[in-house]
Amino acid sequence: MGLVPLFLRSSIGKKALMAGSGLVLVGFVIAHLAGNLLVYGGPSALNAYAEKLRHVPALLWGARAFLLAAVAVHIWTSVQLASENRRARPQRYRLQRMAETTLAARTMLPSGFLVLAYLAYHLLHFTFRAVHPELSRATDALGRHDVYAMVVLSFQQPPITFAYVLGMAAVCFHLNHGIGSAAQTLGLTNERSLLWWARAGRLLSFALFIGYISIPLAILLGLVGGPSTR
Repeated sequence: MGLVPLFLRSSIGKKALMAGSGLVLVGFVIAHLAGNLLVYGGPSALNAYAEKLRHVPALLWGARAFLLAAVAVHIWTSVQLASENRRARPQRYRLQRMAETTLAARTMLPSGFLVLAYLAYHLLHFTFRAVHPELSRATDALGRHDVYAMVVLSFQQPPITFAYVLGMAAVCFHLNHGIGSAAQTLGLTNERSLLWWARAGRLLSFALFIGYISIPLAILLGLVGGPSTR
């Protein structure tokens, strides 16, 4: 059968793939926030950043394909492991374990599906511009797609802002447990560092949540963009 298929069929292999793909996605979430925060620098900063990305389509779409592959691997391994756990655990044991784990740990699979729904909406909104297209048609003075105006006009709508805050809550709730769990699965922890990793995961997920939601909330409150963008 070969070592790779055997690795993929084992629970250890699936856990390693889930953890590795998860950490890849954490890295993207951090990098994506760094780009998003350019909205505080005004239209020139954000539009110039977006234009630079568009000038390297091979790199941009290569990165997107890699990230989508990581998402697919993460989902597949998560579902496989959840199914195996349900088959292996008797009901009484499962209820006992639920009392010993955190809420974030117990809801990793459902929170993961919420994240997937949010990701689909986010891509349809800002990447493919298939939803809310009326908010994404502007160009700036240099003839570039006005990403800044699209972001500001979008988050001046309370329902869209609410959807993004709720979506990022799901993402960061998922990361709350996932970061420490991934580090443990990949053998990056020991008895002394396990608690540190768990705390680091909680701190990072909270920092990411604040960073991401600060943008739609600042726009909705008129602190970024202002009435001239309406």
